[in-house]
Amino acid sequence: MNIIKRKIIWRPEPGQFGRMVHIRRNFVIMIVVIFNKVGERMFCVFKLRHIIYILLAAVLLSGGIAVIAGYGGRDTAKKDVQEIQQTEMQNAIAGENNETEATKATALPSAEKKDFIKWVEFNVPCQAMRDALEYDIAMYEAGTPVSWVDLLAYLGAKNGGDFSKYKTADMEKLKKKLQEGIGIEELTRDMKYFSYYQKAYGAVLNGFVGPYQIEKKAGESGEKQWEEAYGLKVFSPIAKGYAYNDFDDFGTSRSYGYKRKHLGHDLMALVGTPVVAVESGTVEAVGWNQYGGWRIGIRSFDRQRYYYYAHLRKNMPYNACVTEGATIKAGDVIGYVGRTGYSAKENVNNIDTPHLHFGIQLIFDESQKDGNNEIWIDCYQIMQLLSGRRVETVKNEETKEYSRVLDFHEPALDQEHPPLKDDASHDPGMTPEEGGE
Repeated sequence: MNIIKRKIIWRPEPGQFGRMVHIRRNFVIMIVVIFNKVGERMFCVFKLRHIIYILLAAVLLSGGIAVIAGYGGRDTAKKDVQEIQQTEMQNAIAGENNETEATKATALPSAEKKDFIKWVEFNVPCQAMRDALEYDIAMYEAGTPVSWVDLLAYLGAKNGGDFSKYKTADMEKLKKKLQEGIGIEELTRDMKYFSYYQKAYGAVLNGFVGPYQIEKKAGESGEKQWEEAYGLKVFSPIAKGYAYNDFDDFGTSRSYGYKRKHLGHDLMALVGTPVVAVESGTVEAVGWNQYGGWRIGIRSFDRQRYYYYAHLRKNMPYNACVTEGATIKAGDVIGYVGRTGYSAKENVNNIDTPHLHFGIQLIFDESQKDGNNEIWIDCYQIMQLLSGRRVETVKNEETKEYSRVLDFHEPALDQEHPPLKDDASHDPGMTPEEGGE
């Protein structure tokens, strides 16, 4: 059996060196005070006290030098941490495994390294998405398609993911370069992090835009006709004609069960308000969750987005179309706003204010689906983008269920999609992150 020996080098965290010296200094002061008191009671007070001071100063100086020489100091530690973070970022971007062949040969098979993005912060403002979408549609109609994801990834790579100072003029500058004949590939050739933002933003937005067919009412007769369209093919989760209010509450504190962060977006609405599927996909989870109450989980066809709808209505939370494994079209009515949850017992209203808890989870690898590696994004800006994309619904007086008035179809619905795995659904009650309301 081969034993791999590794040299372990410990370095203090940033600021830890300062704390060590501070502790050593306080200890020395305490010793000096003690010896000072002892020295006052002795005959040769002056000489004894000063000899002790000299000795203790030498100890402190030598110890400080040893700390600096042995551990590299605060600046070195900070630099090491930054280098590690930068290396991890580069690996995520390039999708490369930097292990040497020797390391791969000696590594255990169960510890095989996977390369996929492990963290995403989506803070693209609604205005930037609208500007990119407008240009995407214009270029598609002109016959020279440009992906809105690439436009946003370019800006993300350029500003380090910081859109706090974004202005439409930033998009106009990029559009001008493209109109001058400079392609995205050429513009981003030397952008170190473009690949990362392209993959990260793509995981969020890839299913949002494309060709689709939708019914329209024609003339005064109101006869329905199918029309071809290109653009946003996703919808707001709150049906048209129903009031709601919201704010950016992602990351706020929650305490039921244990203290944690809110990993979704709450849309306050009346009990019974129809809830609409944002994107087409497959129902992956349906049933009771201790935190989210009656909830639905829908996985996008590309399997990179998991949409979570929670706190649905007591007694009648879902539409009949919602069963595990069922295919759902974007804009279909899937359930109704309620206030269930915060209870191990099913069908209990323990949420004070009725609302829809809506969440988007990104999944680059199935290991991220459940557990500590889940990636949930702030979707407030996305809700702002979709606020004008609300589905008109009608109530069936016999069944008491609501359905959409105008039908919708997209090419992905015609394709075959892999069936759910046995372990595909989120386990009710075992994933509080789902209902981090």
